[in-house]
Amino acid sequence: QVQLVESGGGSVQAGGSLRLSCTGPGFTSIRCGISWYRQAAGKQRELVSSISAGGSTSYADSVKGRFTILKDVVRETVYLEMNSLKPEDTAMYYCKAYACRGVSDTWGQGTQVTVSS
Repeated sequence: QVQLVESGGGSVQAGGSLRLSCTGPGFTSIRCGISWYRQAAGKQRELVSSISAGGSTSYADSVKGRFTILKDVVRETVYLEMNSLKPEDTAMYYCKAYACRGVSDTWGQGTQVTVSS
């Protein structure tokens, strides 16, 4: 399995920015896609953004134009750049490796993002 570690969460005011990192040594060699999910208190986990092994990206409607997903192949890290943050973006953010060759999907441990109004 790929071991994923998220970082970069924190507390910001509305309108602020954060950059989340998801590092997973080996995920590029086994052609994983990486997704970011979030789960707010009392709500279901939802897909925020994904980047495939080939570099194709997708975003939830709620974050389009505000969030950008980027991949650094050398550092084996996927970033989620979050701008114009809103209180409703408050959640635990998780990354997941999917569609990896020969291994099952893997989740990271999560990083908390809190946006105050």
